[in-house]
This record gives sequence, structure tokens and C-alpha cells, in this order.
Amino acid sequence: MSLAHDAHVAVRPAAAAQRPTRTWPEVNNPAAWIVAVILLIMPLIANGFFLIEIFASTLILGTMALSLMFLAGYGGMVSLMQLTIAGFSAYMVAVFGVSGNANISLGWPWWLAVPMALALATAFGTLGGALAVRTEGIYTIMITLAIGAAFYYFTNQNWAIFNGHTGINTVATPHFWGVNWRADIPFYYIVLAVAALCYFAVEYLSRAPFGLALQGVRDNPRRMAALGFNVNAHRVAAYAFASLVAALAGVLQVWNYRQISPGSVSVGACIDVLIIAVVGGITRPIGPFIGALIFVLLRTFALDFLVRLGLDGNRFRLLIGLGFLAIVFWSSDGVIGLWQRWRQSQRPRTDRPGGGSGHG
Repeated sequence: MSLAHDAHVAVRPAAAAQRPTRTWPEVNNPAAWIVAVILLIMPLIANGFFLIEIFASTLILGTMALSLMFLAGYGGMVSLMQLTIAGFSAYMVAVFGVSGNANISLGWPWWLAVPMALALATAFGTLGGALAVRTEGIYTIMITLAIGAAFYYFTNQNWAIFNGHTGINTVATPHFWGVNWRADIPFYYIVLAVAALCYFAVEYLSRAPFGLALQGVRDNPRRMAALGFNVNAHRVAAYAFASLVAALAGVLQVWNYRQISPGSVSVGACIDVLIIAVVGGITRPIGPFIGALIFVLLRTFALDFLVRLGLDGNRFRLLIGLGFLAIVFWSSDGVIGLWQRWRQSQRPRTDRPGGGSGHG
């Protein structure tokens, strides 16, 4: 049976009745247009440091977290191997492409190395997802975390392919049409284009028959199976799409730093992606990018802030942890939930349920 068979009859009628109807794309949202214009003119108002280290890094990490948000928010599957998939893609770019480790890299041009890396990383994530969908809840988290930990130790100890703990350095970046696409401004626009493509793809899928069926599987898999849907097939397909998104972010990551090492795919880094998604909010695709911006700002400036206060700058992760706890404590849906709660508190009383000025 088709993955999207009669999806429009299955998904969350009660929740759909409670949420306001949104059109796609949200062309009537002034905030969305303002953000889009700011992002497009960012090279005119930001120097190279802020353009790459803050905004490009935010978009790359946000894209990784977006893949996790798609699985958790629409599929109810919390995967901790999304950074591992991105790292696998980055390693494949370095292995098949050109790098400073000529004894390892095969020397393919980027336009061959990148599609190969995306295909292999998507297959890797899909296979991991096929294992994970056989479990639920904490067991899914543990299996995906185990995959991430195994990949980290494998890259750290394998020298023939991954060059061990040293990693692969001086990875070549694209040059075509006479443009160095790793220069600050061209690279920023590449990252922005990929992030926007992934964002709108997730937005579209959330309203497409497949996305609606996936949300139905999340809410009541037994009922969806009774209606004739292949529950595991939907979940594996969701992992395949999320793996492609994470793989795209991995390509951008290796181009950004021009190197990849086991430290980039450590267990701590895998958990960072989860923190980014949860802090931003896992119910809306914009949430991971908000969480990524908060994370990058704290990672970049918290160390100097602590030093100025006379504290150990290496404890900057303490601020990240405290911020994570505070946001989760006050809102189960991260910053998005806090924003929606504030907007509801600012509405006129006549707009609230039971607060109208009815007759009598």
C-alpha cells in the first residue's frame, strides 16, 4: 500500500481543530519577510567573522537540528545520530574528494564527491533508522546514541580510511565559474540557500500526505496500521529524508572548517544537536534555527563573558546547561513555546476563549 494512502483521513482531528489554520508558504507573515530580508542583506551589515562564525554556523547547525526536529516533531522519534550522519557525509567528502591527505583521499572533483557522500550518508542513516524503528521511546534514543558512539570510536581508531584521531585536513572547497565558493560571501549564500531549501522542504512535507500520515503514525500507530498504513515504512522513509538533510549540513560543515576529525562526531556533539532542537522548539521547523543561534552565541561569547567576571572561561558550557534547564522548565516547547505563550498573553481579552462580550 502507498505510503500516503488516504493520509488526509487519518491525522489528529482534535489537534487540527485546536490549532489555527496556516497557509503555506506563510506569505502574509510580516516577521517572516523581515527575517528573510535581513538574511539576504547580511553580507552588507556584518563582517567576515559574524557572517561565517555566527550566522553561517547557525544555519549549518540549525539544518542538522532540523533533521532531528523532523523526526521528533512529526514522527515522535528522537534520534541522536543526526550529527553522526552529518559527520559521515563530511568524511566521505574528504575521502572521495581532494584534501591534504593524498594517501587517503581519492581526488575526485567536488561535483562527484558530494553526490557520492550524500548518497552514502543517506543510506547509512536509513539503515540506522531501520534498526531504530523496531524500538520506541528511550530504546530508540539509546540505539541511535550507540550508533553515534560506535562511529566516533571507529573513526578515532581507523587510520586506513579516516586517518585516526588526526582526521583529514585541508579539504578542498569548490571553485567554478571563476568563483571561490568558500570565500565568505559566496559561502554564506550557499549555506543560506541549502538551509532555506531544507526548511521549506520540511514545511511542505509536514502538510503533504506523507507528512500527515507520519503524524498519524506518531499519535496512534495501531490505528494507522488498522487503516492499512505501513507504519515501519513511514518511519524508515522519515529517517531517509532526515538523513539527507543532515548529510547536506555535513557537506557544508566540512567546507566551512576544511577538515573533519573524530572530535566533530563525538557523543557530546551529538547531544548538542538535541539541545539545540529542544531549546528552539521541536514543533516548528524554525525552532532548530532559533536554538542554533542561541547555542552559537553562547559558545562564541560566553567564554569571554565568564573571564571578565573573573571565572574560569572553560565553564562556558555551564551557561549553556543552565539556559537549557531554564527554557525547558518554563516551556516544554522551547523558545517557540515561550513566544507563543507571550503572544497569547498580549491578545485582547475579547480574543480569548470565554472572554468575549457576548449578549446577556
